[in-house]
Amino acid sequence: MPKTVSPGPRVTSGPEDRPRASLAGLLREWLPRQRWFAGKDRPVTDLTVLSQTELFPGCLHLLVHAGHAQVPAPVGMDPAGDCYQLLLGVREHLAPRLERAFIGRVQEGPLAGLAVYDALYDPRSAELLLERLRHPGTAGPLRFEADPDLRVPGALAPRLLDAEQSNSSLVYGDAYILKVFRRIQPGVNPDLEVPGALAAQGCARVPAPVAWFRTTEPWPATLGVLQPFLPGAADGWTLALRALAAGDDFTTEAHELGRSTAEVHLALATAFPSGAHGENGHTAEAMTARLEAAVHCVPALRPFVPGLRTAFGALATCDAGPPAQRIHGDLHLGQVLRAGREWFVIDFEGEPSRPLTERRSAQSPVRDVAGMLRSFDYAARQRRPWRPEWARRCREAFCAGYAARAGWDPRKKHALLRAHETDRAVYEVLYEARHRPDWLPVPMAAIKRLAVRGG
Repeated sequence: MPKTVSPGPRVTSGPEDRPRASLAGLLREWLPRQRWFAGKDRPVTDLTVLSQTELFPGCLHLLVHAGHAQVPAPVGMDPAGDCYQLLLGVREHLAPRLERAFIGRVQEGPLAGLAVYDALYDPRSAELLLERLRHPGTAGPLRFEADPDLRVPGALAPRLLDAEQSNSSLVYGDAYILKVFRRIQPGVNPDLEVPGALAAQGCARVPAPVAWFRTTEPWPATLGVLQPFLPGAADGWTLALRALAAGDDFTTEAHELGRSTAEVHLALATAFPSGAHGENGHTAEAMTARLEAAVHCVPALRPFVPGLRTAFGALATCDAGPPAQRIHGDLHLGQVLRAGREWFVIDFEGEPSRPLTERRSAQSPVRDVAGMLRSFDYAARQRRPWRPEWARRCREAFCAGYAARAGWDPRKKHALLRAHETDRAVYEVLYEARHRPDWLPVPMAAIKRLAVRGG
């Protein structure tokens, strides 16, 4: 049986809970400014602390619910609000190295006068968090668990990765990486479920979970996953941009990446139950619904709606393609790593904006292929003049590599591939409009192409 860790004093719940109320007031302004906050275009009307646990002295674990005004919510978003995970440091005096993590000082209640900051920036808090994972047990509603056959060494120096977007990641001694999920939804997160299942299948393309933590309140949910870190590895996005800057070809790497993607898909098809053939009609309806919702948020899409609808309509009557199965769900060049001559696939969380039940459902593997093809297009547009031929060659090489391993060629499923590329481009338009407006022309160029019949 795992060793139980003393939870320490835990703040109670209830409307009279002054510590929670004082923290909620402090976080209401800070939370929407964070890169991983999903509701930037929807005013926060209220913020409620759902769960508060003292992980160790001076560090509080919180789950907070951000409520939004009654405005149309982007596709996949809960109009009522979202739940976020926070680790907050609390101390009287803040060290200069933690100034960038400073949130504010509590004005009232038992914590009045104390400085509150994002504890993931604090090396000491990060070290203690790893100790929790090294010694499985509980802290209030939190459960820390680990693979019993693996031992994580102690005294690993932590560093917070600045490049993370929808979540936060800590690297320990260049040996392990801990992803701390920020937007929390009920259920098992695919980034724990899928790598664990693939490891059981012997798939070496995906780093296996070493330890993880979850909660039972206010509902069961995954909070973070520790996996091996690949030192010296570079992500596909960085490698593609280097190749573009040097004027180098990237087709060999793209071909190998296609083969590696197919290997992961084959392992996923074995590890999880497959879906049925012939569900294209339902998929087309869902894509059309996402398009209609996106148009309300990004009016620039409106002139292209007829052509995009045609792409989805063709899906409903085309060849069913490969059976639905578990997939990555958000595959692009930033989700793959190259270490030596090998490609590895990471971040199986899927698109964070989509409901967890949808991300865990069986879907067409063509969706992952489409995501990677769109990523080559994104990379080619990072330099001027745009390199459309570079992107085209990479797309061809990726599909050829995929076909060589999978036994079927995505290029021969034209209507299926076009529909999934279109759906991905609509998602990109919505994402860029909300997070990076300067990047909006990139997916809009794809929308213009895909809206033309045969595009």
